[in-house]
Amino acid sequence: MFTLPNLPYKYDALEPYFDARTMEIHHTKHHQAYIDKLNAALKPLPDLQQLSVEALLSDLKALPKDVRTAVQNHGGGHANHSLFWQLLTPTDQTTAREGLTDLFSQFGGYAGFQEQFAAAAGGRFGSGWAWLVKNDQKELSIISTANQDSPLSDGLTPLLGLDVWEHAYYLKYQNRRADYIDAFWHVVNWTKVAELYRA
Repeated sequence: MFTLPNLPYKYDALEPYFDARTMEIHHTKHHQAYIDKLNAALKPLPDLQQLSVEALLSDLKALPKDVRTAVQNHGGGHANHSLFWQLLTPTDQTTAREGLTDLFSQFGGYAGFQEQFAAAAGGRFGSGWAWLVKNDQKELSIISTANQDSPLSDGLTPLLGLDVWEHAYYLKYQNRRADYIDAFWHVVNWTKVAELYRA
């Protein structure tokens, strides 16, 4: 059965960009709820409980129809958030970011990358995510997904993701999603992005 991962930093570590109260609620309430509902859906299916959430999401069509939507929604919520926490850090990432010029060059440089990623995050209608992903040919693209849909279900590997559900930012930023997106750049863990990119 799936369990809530610990954060690699304290809830207030990302202040003033991501506030402590939002981080605590986001982690202990929203993420935990996805895990609880995923475990409930898989409870009668011990064979599926042995698979990783990534394996489940990578082949949704192979799952029984009566649990497919639950795995897509709640398994996606678990996988997306588990990665999201790793993609945030309070430590200075200048050196790591400067080591990714080959990645950014595919989007016209770092400023171009920021602009395109922010457009995907800001342009997502309703709830969802913005992603930097790579395909099996190592080609990069910036996409957005609805709700808790995972890029893994489309055969894509996520390298960077931003949660644009209102629960991720509403206490601090209210309806100002653009301000939340701007704040995100101050806490991106480029070391983790580089690790995923080079893998």
